[in-house]
Amino acid sequence: MTGPAAPEASARSEAGARERRMPRLVAFDLDDTLAPSKSRIEPAMADALTRLLARAEVCIISGGDFSQFRTQVVDALAGPAAEGTGAEPDLGRLHLMPTCGTRYLRFEAGEWRQVYAEDLSDDEAARATASIERRAAELGYDGGETWGPRVEHRGSQVTFSALGQAAPVAAKVRWDPTGAKKAALRAAVAADVPDLEVRSGGSTSIDITRKGVDKAYGMRRLLDATGIDAADMLFVGDRLDPDGNDFPVVATGVPCVAVEGWRDTLVVIDGLVGAAPAVAGTPSVAPAPAPAPAQ
Repeated sequence: MTGPAAPEASARSEAGARERRMPRLVAFDLDDTLAPSKSRIEPAMADALTRLLARAEVCIISGGDFSQFRTQVVDALAGPAAEGTGAEPDLGRLHLMPTCGTRYLRFEAGEWRQVYAEDLSDDEAARATASIERRAAELGYDGGETWGPRVEHRGSQVTFSALGQAAPVAAKVRWDPTGAKKAALRAAVAADVPDLEVRSGGSTSIDITRKGVDKAYGMRRLLDATGIDAADMLFVGDRLDPDGNDFPVVATGVPCVAVEGWRDTLVVIDGLVGAAPAVAGTPSVAPAPAPAPAQ
């Protein structure tokens, strides 16, 4: 009797099943999907994304703010990808949706420009912060070593990271290997602010946005902005479990592939890139709203 397939084999099977039909747009979560949490993408991933951008639109939608997207992905694409393939990434085909899709940016005229933002009000942010701090203390999550601020206001989202924003990956894994601590905090905060959306984020974090403003909201805005049908998109993420912040995407009708790390994602991308030739000079999909310069 054989056991369950390894995650990488599962990802390879998913990718192979799609080889005959390349999506027009492929969307990815960031942390633990394209790279380890808060880490720069590896050269192999930069190379893979560059090759994918030559064949399709690409979206990254995750809980981090725009500065994290720039550090983890955009800056990395400028160097290792070009060195590995001899090609420059087509940033005009890249859609960035920080803070779980509550912000949307496109690359136009040599700069990243903001298409929209769904910011929390001062009152909403204050209530979310007060609940996080009180509930974390009650659950015994205070004390111990931390790396950077634990609560971050990202305009459209408040994020709590139990070990701080710059905690090393190994420490995050040790802190909550089963996810039980994070789930308990999420439930407690959700009870305090029922008018807001509270979801599990990264390995040690929870994200708070306006009600109904989550990755499903972001993906629906992306569907509207690009005019691409849900069936012609693909979403890849590591938190497609019911408590994860990728799970809302399932409700949009966009086909989803679950992975357990960036190496699984490489398998998915390789399957897609091998299925479709690069199309030189194909125009990128332009969003309908008039963009404003990013801050």
